[in-house]
Amino acid sequence: MSSPEFEKQILVAGLGNAWLRDDGFGGAVIRRLELDGDVPSGVNLMDAGTSGLDLAYEVMRGYHALVLVDAAPQGGEPGTLYVIEPDTADLEDPIEDNEKIDPHGMDASTVLRFVRAVGGWHGKVVIVGCEPGEVEEIGLTMTDAVAAAVEPAIALVREQLAELRSDKALT
Repeated sequence: MSSPEFEKQILVAGLGNAWLRDDGFGGAVIRRLELDGDVPSGVNLMDAGTSGLDLAYEVMRGYHALVLVDAAPQGGEPGTLYVIEPDTADLEDPIEDNEKIDPHGMDASTVLRFVRAVGGWHGKVVIVGCEPGEVEEIGLTMTDAVAAAVEPAIALVREQLAELRSDKALT
């Protein structure tokens, strides 16, 4: 565990559009974590929804690590959970002067590229993703398979937090 004089700061952010069924997975996990109220000291929760710019500004406050929770199509069965550590080389591409960025449509990669471009963050990032079933149809309820994955996803987020808070994970 961390020494008392140094507490690592970690942001857990849910991404996605709650109006597009399974795309609301990230926000659903964050809301459950908030309701549980059992979040370790130094961990902040954020339902970023579709506002990538708000997430970028929050990340620039200075965190040692970031856990993103999102619907993540990887080709598996709906409800399948993944822990993904993005290749940091993929985040090194600069934001081009003429590149248009939609502040309400920024995906995780674009948010991280933007934050790095302005020199605001160099921490570790982990994505807890869930294979969506339906993200094109408008609706406020997730499919059964994805809704059933919320509790196991919370357990995965807690596992990632325990690892990220350990002395060996971050310096």
